[in-house]
Amino acid sequence: MGSHPADGHDLIRVQGARENNLKDVSLEIPKRRLSVFTGVSGSGKSSLVFATIAAESQRMINETYSTFVQGFMPSMARPEVDHIEGITTAILVDQERMGANARSTVGTATDAHAMLRMLFSRIGEPSIGPPTAFAFNVPTRKASGVLSTEKAGGKVEKNVVQQTVYLGGMCAECEGRGTVSDLDLTQIVDESKSLVEGAILVPGYTADGWMVAPYKTVVRPDVAVRDLSEEECQDLLYGETRKVKVENVNITYEGLIPKIRKSMFSKDVDSLQPHIKAFVERAAVFAPCAACEGTRLNEAARSVRVNGKGIAEVCAMQITDAAQWVRGIDEATVAPLVANLTHLLESFVQIGLGYLSLDRPAGTLSGGEAQRTKMIRHLGSALTDVTYVFDEPTVGLHPHDIAQMNDLLVELRDKGNTVLVVEHKPETIAIADHVVDLGPGAGTGGGTVCYEGDVAGLLASDTLTGRHLGYRAALKDTVRTPTGALQVRGATRHNLLDVDVDVPLGVLCVVTGVAGSGKSSLIHGSVAGREGVVVVDQSAIKGSRRSNPATYSGLLEPIRKAFAKANGVKPALFSANSEGACAGCNGNGMIYTELGFMETVASVCEECGGRRFQAAVLELRLGGLNIAEVLDLPVAEAHAFFAAGEAKTPAAAKVLARLEDVGLGYLKLGQPLNTLSGGERQRLKLAVRMGEEGGIYVLDEPTTGLHLADVANLLALLDRLVEAGKSVIVIEHHQAVMAHADWIIDLGPGAGHDGGRVVFEGTPADLVAQRSTLTGEHLAAYVGTA
Repeated sequence: MGSHPADGHDLIRVQGARENNLKDVSLEIPKRRLSVFTGVSGSGKSSLVFATIAAESQRMINETYSTFVQGFMPSMARPEVDHIEGITTAILVDQERMGANARSTVGTATDAHAMLRMLFSRIGEPSIGPPTAFAFNVPTRKASGVLSTEKAGGKVEKNVVQQTVYLGGMCAECEGRGTVSDLDLTQIVDESKSLVEGAILVPGYTADGWMVAPYKTVVRPDVAVRDLSEEECQDLLYGETRKVKVENVNITYEGLIPKIRKSMFSKDVDSLQPHIKAFVERAAVFAPCAACEGTRLNEAARSVRVNGKGIAEVCAMQITDAAQWVRGIDEATVAPLVANLTHLLESFVQIGLGYLSLDRPAGTLSGGEAQRTKMIRHLGSALTDVTYVFDEPTVGLHPHDIAQMNDLLVELRDKGNTVLVVEHKPETIAIADHVVDLGPGAGTGGGTVCYEGDVAGLLASDTLTGRHLGYRAALKDTVRTPTGALQVRGATRHNLLDVDVDVPLGVLCVVTGVAGSGKSSLIHGSVAGREGVVVVDQSAIKGSRRSNPATYSGLLEPIRKAFAKANGVKPALFSANSEGACAGCNGNGMIYTELGFMETVASVCEECGGRRFQAAVLELRLGGLNIAEVLDLPVAEAHAFFAAGEAKTPAAAKVLARLEDVGLGYLKLGQPLNTLSGGERQRLKLAVRMGEEGGIYVLDEPTTGLHLADVANLLALLDRLVEAGKSVIVIEHHQAVMAHADWIIDLGPGAGHDGGRVVFEGTPADLVAQRSTLTGEHLAAYVGTA
């Protein structure tokens, strides 16, 4: 039988891709195969896979909808590419954190909660109503009045209803949030002091300032707060809004608590200035709601039982246990529902998330956990011949779990799908049918295809990835001696089982264990927050097109002052967000034209030529360069520029040295943050936090987004920190970091309630010699002693 013409379209062809730093890239990617894209962080992997191939696929699908419908969809600009052919529907599974909505949980994000609500409404005892009666986002409502129903021929039928109940499962006390917030008064007022001595501890409320002045007219200002009468205390903290006279000026008086609730506690915490954010986090106390015991549900919803369990109990179970409970339901009327729910919960276990619970808030999941949760809906999908695009699916995974993830990627491919993976881990590169290596460097030094072909060819090639693919870090001959220890006693956060451990100081200590074993619970719960501890976690950097490495790192402040001093003008002139901004584009550098339901058109501002500053400002120079030219410098060149000569600015050179230390020497100071890759953002945050005063650094998976070649630079940086007298604690799965450690704390043996114990403490050499844990076995295999 001859081949059919339709079977000949087995390649995705990309011609002339120029998105971000791509340099006219042309390549062919085989369909229905597993293709892995490698290269140093910032080499152009995401620009090619996400911003070109996936973006064009989604844009073309959106164009099939009517113009009216497109108006409600996110508009996607056409990627900078000459031609793409052979693309199929792209499904993105990225590392973006799941919405941190207080009402969103693992159960609501994956439809597991919807299925449970249906199950309890059908066979729960006693029966209380429809599925909404178990929904913690739906309040119970009563209605009275006239109910109008439209009938054929324009007739309206009216019925009078009285106290009709619309059932919902929301707890009325906490409004379905499970927690109630209160304020810790000891963090707001120091009762041992008077107002003139600074009793009010709120930032900005200085004893002799205008914010405190109204309170001095209402209560005795020179008497300690604890010695004030009950009426005075009530008026100070909760007084009604009214006018009072301060130095013959009428000022609005309001009790301190309602005033700061409105001005500080009702706002998004992340949008506050750092010192106010720190105060809010100190003063706000979140406790489980007493009415619903933190379950978010009202009493009626909590009273219903299926096989002896309430819906809140099932949601609080570890998913592996919940799956077992569901399998025990033998009721013919709900057999299809039970089968679907069982399959969904087993998918969680299969993907390595069996240690979660369905009531876990979605916003608390790490980037890797969020990505795997999004994968679940695709595992049982009937769709084939689609393109799945993954962004480092092994993030946050122990070597033991990576093998499971690889099986899932192969399973998706074997169903007839094209799987594109951006990845650094050698274990995942090894299973690829096709490898595309981008580079050779990062930023302007990258953006070209260095290698295309199979894994064997990559190993033989002389590219950076090819040379490092077989790299194995060796165990250290000698390890450092600790100078002290941080004692952790009786740690019980999340799944920790009364853990006692001494974390050594003055050395490089690595905390490891399978995903969900309790590493983050131990370190973030018992070490972070202590005095002198600086934490670099996995939280994402928020960045608009106006923010750049110079603004985020605080580098622009000393640069502006240096320019102002050299030219005898105000520092504000050298900010594109302030007085120096080009009037034509408001300091954006681009003019954005909204065309209603069509895509927004961006064009370079004709007035400033994209340089963002007024012409008069660009005439002012420092060391022969204007501010726009300085912002166009890569970090390494800027460091040399500000370290010596006419432009010598020690404060700027110090920040630039840290940026260079973390391997961002190629990054331009003025590059918008929203164009940086995940690995670049992570390292930028590391550089900023390293500038904070503290003797102990806690790093949460610093190898995220790092190429094999960059890991060696990271290890050198960690060594420099320890040599400088700092203590470094790293939560990490990367075997190279484990091998380089002075001390390892291994948690396990499993995840969830199968973990939460310290299964090993000692040197990497002892861990390899004993091979008593999963980590020990994998590390032994890695260093070649298996």
